Amino acid sequence: MTQPLITDDERAPNERPVAVVASRHLSVTTRAGSGTVPVFANGDWLAPTREVRRAVILIHGRLRNGDTYYDLAERSCALAGGSAADTLLIVPQFLATADVEAHELPPSTLHWDWTSWMGGENAEGPAPISSFEVLDAILLTLASREQFASLAEVVIAGHSGGGQVVQRYAVVAHSEAPLTARGVAVRYVVANPSSYVYFDAMRPVASGEFAAFDRAMCPSFNRWKYGLEDLPAYASDPDSAACAAALEARYVQRDVTVLLGGEDCDPLHPALDRSCAAQSQGSHRLGRGLAYARYMAARHPEGLPTHRTFVVDGVGHDAKGIFSSAYGLAALFGAGL
Repeated sequence: MTQPLITDDERAPNERPVAVVASRHLSVTTRAGSGTVPVFANGDWLAPTREVRRAVILIHGRLRNGDTYYDLAERSCALAGGSAADTLLIVPQFLATADVEAHELPPSTLHWDWTSWMGGENAEGPAPISSFEVLDAILLTLASREQFASLAEVVIAGHSGGGQVVQRYAVVAHSEAPLTARGVAVRYVVANPSSYVYFDAMRPVASGEFAAFDRAMCPSFNRWKYGLEDLPAYASDPDSAACAAALEARYVQRDVTVLLGGEDCDPLHPALDRSCAAQSQGSHRLGRGLAYARYMAARHPEGLPTHRTFVVDGVGHDAKGIFSSAYGLAALFGAGL
C-alpha cells in the first residue's frame, strides 16, 4: 500500500523500516564492486523508450519513502500536461540497513546508514558504492542514443533530504558529459534542503553580509557536507585547493534552480538540521537558502545566468506544495516557460 502524502513528510521518525520498497531494481557496478537499488518508474525504463523527451529523477527525503515521491511525481507531471509517453519518471530508493532486513531483500541490495546517502557517502553493503554513483548509473543509462533517441532533457530534483543530495551532486557530479555531448540538457532542482555546500570559510552574519567563521565555535563547520573539507571518496582530490576551484567552476556552469517555501522558516522544525555546522548557515531553511543565493551572487558578480532561486509563497516544508506550484512545475517539467 502506498504511504499517504502528508503535508510535512518528515515529521515522522526516519529510523524505522520503510513500508514500501520498489519492485524494480537498477544494477550499479563500480571499481569497488556491484549492487542493486530499488527504483520506482513509469513503464519499463530499461527497455527501449525512443519517444521519451524528458526524464525526471526525483530523490525522496530522509524517510526514504520513494513510493510517496513517485506518486507526487506522477501528479505533478499530469498537472504540467505530461504523460508516460513523453516523460520518464524515476525515483531511486536509498535504503537503510534496517529496510533490507525488515523486507528480507536480496543480498545484492545496496544499503546505507540512516542518512549518509544524503552526502554521497558509500553504502555499508554489499559494496562501498556512493549514492552519487547510483545517480551516475542512471545518467549513463539515459545517455544511450539507441534507447533514448528523442531525449532532450534530464532533470534531477529533490526535496529536503533529497534536496541535499541534489545540491551536493550538482557540485561534484561526474556523469553529465555523455548527455551534454549529445545535446541533452541536464538541470538540477533543489527544494528546501537543510544546508548547502559552501566553497570557502565565509558564512552569513546578522547584517546579511558574510564573514570568516570562527572555527572555534564549530570545528566541523566547513567539513563535507557543509564545506569542502574531508570530501567523500566520490569527490576526493589530493590537491584540495585545486579541487575546490574546479568544483565551484563546474557548479557555476550547471543549471541549478533552488525552490524555497516561504513558510519554511521554523528554527525548531523537528526535521531541521540543527548541528552547529548547519546553524552557521542560518537559523532555518528559508534563511539558509536566501543566504546561499546571496553568497553565490557575491562570489560571482559577473552573474550566474544558469542559477536561480525562487520563493514559493504560502508553502512550508512541503514537497507537494513546492512541486505542484507554478515554480515547481516550471522547474520540473518546463510548464509555463
